[in-house]
Amino acid sequence: MTQRARSDDSTGLLSGVGAYLIWGLFPIFFGLLAPAGSLEVLAHRMVWTVLLMLVVLVVLGRLGSLRGMGARTWGLVSAATVAIGINWGTYIYAIVSGHVVEAALGYFVNPLVSVLLGVLIFREKLSRAQVAALVLAAIAVVIITVDYGRPPLVALTLALSFATYGLIKKVIPLDPRTSLTAEGVVAAPFAVAYLVVLAVTGTGSFFGNGVGHSLLLMAGGPVTAVPLLLFGVAAQRIPLTTLGILQYLTPVLQMVWGVAVMHEVMPPSRWIGFALIWTALVVFTTDALVRARRTRRQAQAAVEAVAVP
Repeated sequence: MTQRARSDDSTGLLSGVGAYLIWGLFPIFFGLLAPAGSLEVLAHRMVWTVLLMLVVLVVLGRLGSLRGMGARTWGLVSAATVAIGINWGTYIYAIVSGHVVEAALGYFVNPLVSVLLGVLIFREKLSRAQVAALVLAAIAVVIITVDYGRPPLVALTLALSFATYGLIKKVIPLDPRTSLTAEGVVAAPFAVAYLVVLAVTGTGSFFGNGVGHSLLLMAGGPVTAVPLLLFGVAAQRIPLTTLGILQYLTPVLQMVWGVAVMHEVMPPSRWIGFALIWTALVVFTTDALVRARRTRRQAQAAVEAVAVP
């Protein structure tokens, strides 16, 4: 059982690293999809993702798993679909409109939002370090709001929607492949309807912009499915604390792209806000690691105490 647990932990860890690395490189991919608009890209992602996942289930002989889902499970899947749809749409908008750094801010804030959801929904108690981290994050948001002249709505929407998605994925009683396919089944009718409207009105970009552009839009399926599958595996095999730590890979890569490649403006006041966020994350992560280590030691001590004759 111990070897199996270690194998699950290793698989979950590698899956989480893979997912967040791919997501961190998304600005490069979505930057190639012009002249497609944000909603068109979102619709194509949904359609090609569900088609790919249906093929995967057919090949694996697991298509029947969709028919065995109950009403509660479909309800959870629908909620997850709404959450990830909001997240996808907001993120695509941020990339194509030149708000990559603000998108990165959203994913930096996400672990702290997850903690806040735990308090509000599960009535979890906060440690002093967690309270300090949340206070620092709130101050940072205020500073960045003053800097932007508006609340960082893109960042806050990304953080809240993905924290909600991770929370729901944690309790959905489905394997990652079935869950992702079911989410696609829920979203596909709306996506197809929107793409049909674009085709009829001649405002879509799938046709008339070359084969390469069409193939890139279709590639949104595997590009979307692979990291989500990896994330689903990770969410079921490793603690949310570990997922939160791994998530820092994505915004770091995104911020490097936004500042170094896209040359987005970063005035000193904005750097101060980000510095406070990073400080909050250091406090939060250190506290999480200390508490996790303490829990493991207590569990090991309990096992040793039982083993003593």
